[in-house]
Amino acid sequence: MTWFNRQSRLVQIILLLIPVVNWIVEIIVRWSTFLKKGGAVRLVICIVVTIFGVFVGWLDCIWVLLFKKLFLQ
Repeated sequence: MTWFNRQSRLVQIILLLIPVVNWIVEIIVRWSTFLKKGGAVRLVICIVVTIFGVFVGWLDCIWVLLFKKLFLQ
């Protein structure tokens, strides 16, 4: 998560726009956050991202544009 946040907004958006790359980035960021902080909500989000990662990645791309952070993060 900290690696992703240290990137410029342009790099974050590019990573979240590319379909397979956004799924991989979502999985890495979400699961690493869950392993560090835990929580039932984060676990549910991790499972949803693992299954529907491409769609959540595009939602996160829009969210990063608007609010400068990932959705539900």
